Amino acid sequence: MLSWIGANIGTIIVCIVLICIVALIIRNMIKDKKKGKSPICGGKCGHCPMSCSGCGCGKGK
Repeated sequence: MLSWIGANIGTIIVCIVLICIVALIIRNMIKDKKKGKSPICGGKCGHCPMSCSGCGCGKGK
C-alpha cells in the first residue's frame, strides 16, 4: 500500500488540490446564492443583459 502511495503521490496531491478548489468554488456559490446574487448578472441589475427578467437577482420577478 505504501509503495502504491509513493508511486502515485503526485497524482494524489493534484487531486487533493483540485478537490479543495472545487469545494471553495461551491462554497462561494452557496454564499452568493444566500445573499441573493445571481451567477448570471452578479446582482448588478443595471448591467444585466437579460434585464433581470430571468437571471434571478430579484428585480423583475
